[in-house]
Amino acid sequence: MSRRLNIGFIGAGFIGQLAHLMNYVEIDRCRVHALAEFRPQLRQKVAARYGISRAYATHQELLADPAVDAVIIVTPRAYTAPVALDCLNAGKHVLSEKPMAGTAAQGASLVAAAAAKNLVYSVGYMKRYDEGVQLAKRLLDQLLASGELGPLCYARAHCFMGNSYCNASGHVVTDEKAEYQDGGWPLAPDWLREESRKPFAAYVNTYSHNTNLLRYFFHRTPAVLFARMDAEAGQVAVLDFGSFSATLETGRLSDRHWDEVTEIYFRDGKLTVRTPPALLKNVPATVELYKAGAIQEKISPQCNWTWAFRRQAEAFVAAVLDGAQTLSSGADSLEDLRLIESIWAADQRHSKPERSSL
Repeated sequence: MSRRLNIGFIGAGFIGQLAHLMNYVEIDRCRVHALAEFRPQLRQKVAARYGISRAYATHQELLADPAVDAVIIVTPRAYTAPVALDCLNAGKHVLSEKPMAGTAAQGASLVAAAAAKNLVYSVGYMKRYDEGVQLAKRLLDQLLASGELGPLCYARAHCFMGNSYCNASGHVVTDEKAEYQDGGWPLAPDWLREESRKPFAAYVNTYSHNTNLLRYFFHRTPAVLFARMDAEAGQVAVLDFGSFSATLETGRLSDRHWDEVTEIYFRDGKLTVRTPPALLKNVPATVELYKAGAIQEKISPQCNWTWAFRRQAEAFVAAVLDGAQTLSSGADSLEDLRLIESIWAADQRHSKPERSSL
C-alpha cells in the first residue's frame, strides 16, 4: 500500500461533505481517490469541487476499483451496515458513521467480517477524539489513580439535544432524490414492540454518543438497573458500574443551542465535561475540575482550537497506515448497541402497554 492512503467515499450528502469529506481532502497523508453517490448531478459537482478522479453511481462499482485502500461510509442509517459489510468483505478498511448498525446482531456480523480479514474498522463516535474529552479522560484516570478526591460516587450523562448543525453551509446541494432498490436493514431488533422501533432507532442515532462516552470514561459497559424510554420529551436510564451508579438523561428541545454534559462526582469534587454541537468547528469540549475540601478550587484547563471530526479523520488514517490504535473500533462500538438494547429491554419488561400521561 502506498504511504498515502487512497480513500473511497460513499455518500456525499450534507453530513458527508461538511463533517467528513472536507477533512480527508485536507489531510496530507491521504487522497480522496473515488466517490460513490447515487445522485448524478451531486456526484458530478462534488467530484469536480474536490478534484476526485473517480466517480461511481454505486458503492459496488467503487469497491471494484483496486486503487481504493479504505472507505468512508456516510449513508442513510438503514444502509450503513449492509454497505459496510460489502466493503469489509471486499477487503477495504472502513470508517462508517454511527450507529454501525440497527441491531447488535447486525453489528456482530460486521465485527466478525473485519476480524476475518484483519481490517481497521472504525465507527464515527467522533466525541471520543474531541481534545477536551481526551483531556477530561486523562484527568479522570489521574484522579482515580491518585485518590486525591476520594472515591468515585456517581456519574450523570445528560443530552437534551437542540440544534447541532450550527447553520453550517458551503456544501454542494442539488434537488435530486436518492433512489434505493430496497429498504436496507432493519433499524431495531424484532423483539421490540412495533410502536417502539422508530423511537429506538432515533435513540440509537443520537444518544449512543452518550453511552459511548460513559463507556470510554470508565473502561467498561454498565448493567441496566432501570429504564423508562417511552416519553417522547424525555427518557431516563439508571446504570450500574459496579462501585457506583450513573444516570443517562435524554430528550429533545426546540433549542438553537446544544445541551449535553457529563458530570463525574467524587466524594471531594466533580469533573464536568460539556461537549459542543457536532458542526461547531474548532471548538472542543470544555472541562472543569472542582476540588472541595478546606481550600475549594475550580480548574478550567484550556484546549487548542481543534475539531473532533478532523481529529477522528486523522486518527483513522494513522490507524490504517501506521497500525495506531483506534479509539472507536467496531468491536468496541458493538457494546453500545448491546447496552442500548438492554436499556430498551428493561423498559419493555417493566412498562405497561399503555402509560397514563399527565
